[in-house]
Amino acid sequence: MSEIGLRERKKRRMYRTVSDIAIRMFLERGFDAVSVTEVAAAAEISKPTLFRYFPAKEDLVLYRIADHEEEPARVVREGPTPVEALKRHFLAGLERHDPVTGLNDDPEVLAFHTLLYGTPSLVARLYGQLERTEEALAEALGDGLDARLAAGQIIAVRRILAQENWRRIAAGESLDAVGEDAVDAAERAFAVLARSLPAGVTE
Repeated sequence: MSEIGLRERKKRRMYRTVSDIAIRMFLERGFDAVSVTEVAAAAEISKPTLFRYFPAKEDLVLYRIADHEEEPARVVREGPTPVEALKRHFLAGLERHDPVTGLNDDPEVLAFHTLLYGTPSLVARLYGQLERTEEALAEALGDGLDARLAAGQIIAVRRILAQENWRRIAAGESLDAVGEDAVDAAERAFAVLARSLPAGVTE
């Protein structure tokens, strides 16, 4: 058991180390200007080894937010109702300036978001991750068409709220100013969700 734990820790450390090296290189020179071969060399691993950890170049970047992929599904199981649980979770994220909410003015976080949303291939890969998030959330909501429709709306609301916060901060607005509006926007958005989603997946 301890050996499995050690092996898993080493694997996760390798993922994090290689991802961090790649992101640093992409931020310095641009995503398209850095090859996978260069990343492998900088990480002191072979190219085949890198691809065993990261099937696509874009995954080197998306690994940093991969732990959020099943987060909505986990949150809805905490209750009291799916929408209320997700609202509370998002508001708590705003309060602690979680980068995933977009409400964070740390230069490194802003640079990462600029890299992510400013690179077409990363945006395309990100949507694949969002689809998997929707699928997991739909299953947590009970599956079926209503659950899938609800999951799509919920994930879209979270994404749009976060992107709006990031865009405003990236444009130079203060964290405090954006934060006040972000809380109001989240309250309104989740209230609309609570009224519009089928009762079977919101109770």
